[in-house]
Amino acid sequence: MNIKTIVQALEEGAPPEYQESYDNAGLIAGDPQWEAKSAVLCLDATEAVVDEAIALGSNLIIAHHPIVFRPLKRFNGKNYVERTLIKAIKNDVAIYAAHTNLDNVFHQGVNGAIAKRLGLLDTRILAPKQVWKKMSIRLPETKQTLAKEALIPFRGIRADWMSEGRVEIVCQQAQQFSVQAALEEALKQPLFAEVFPLESPTADVGSGMIGRLPSPLEETAFLRQVKEKMNAAVIRHTALRNKPIEKVAVCGGSGGFLLPHAIAQGADVFVTADYKYHEFFDAEGRILIADIGHFESEQFTIELFYEILSEKFPNFALHCTKVNTNPVHYFV
Repeated sequence: MNIKTIVQALEEGAPPEYQESYDNAGLIAGDPQWEAKSAVLCLDATEAVVDEAIALGSNLIIAHHPIVFRPLKRFNGKNYVERTLIKAIKNDVAIYAAHTNLDNVFHQGVNGAIAKRLGLLDTRILAPKQVWKKMSIRLPETKQTLAKEALIPFRGIRADWMSEGRVEIVCQQAQQFSVQAALEEALKQPLFAEVFPLESPTADVGSGMIGRLPSPLEETAFLRQVKEKMNAAVIRHTALRNKPIEKVAVCGGSGGFLLPHAIAQGADVFVTADYKYHEFFDAEGRILIADIGHFESEQFTIELFYEILSEKFPNFALHCTKVNTNPVHYFV
């Protein structure tokens, strides 16, 4: 089985077009045609994780955070990013990252994993995304077979063939231009497409998650439970409101941008990470903010990778990293 097959399995559930525009998810280093020996699953692909992969005889690292996030102009080992890539390339170790595309899916996504650990019920996406477009294109009826063949490589799209040579294609927003380009290439002619956003946002793609506890909890009891369930050394939080916690909003990693959504949907608490000092003021007594730490909020993504891949490839060797890549330490 080659690396491409594993990548395709991951991207069936978390398509790359779901990632945010600033992200760099995907195969960062390595050849997709390499035969996959085994994989190391981690949150961060660091030098230590590459060493671990080499020691295990693995030639694939699957990480949540992309090791390359900003453009690189030199590879001379001056920082941990360059050193990690140099070591991986020299030892034929591929590095793949599923980041915000894995954050943004409801089923087997990062926020779903958090919600599951906290025992939330009736969960839904906190901030759904409008990611679907409908394209209406007129095609020569004699070329419809060519057009259908051109659409085969695109996953998840729907094409309805109408009368008078018109086709209506429902696709991801990120696929819009590549779909039209593929049709024009196949038909050897330019095509005019009318494009309409779908009225309702899809319910299974978007940022964060919200749900409810089986029964209300007193605030300190809830924070104690979060600390235990999420293996958090400490929780930074806003002033207690002396109100029971029942409706809970969560977002793995830096979720501060979702605070207005959590408040608007009546969440009693927002569990996330990376809050800055002045941002805590934004709660204004309307919600309890609980910052559990970036690593702590996303560390169970490793188990999520294992769950996804072991279901699809039960005989493929998967290694959950034993390297603690959390760069933040606590003196308690």
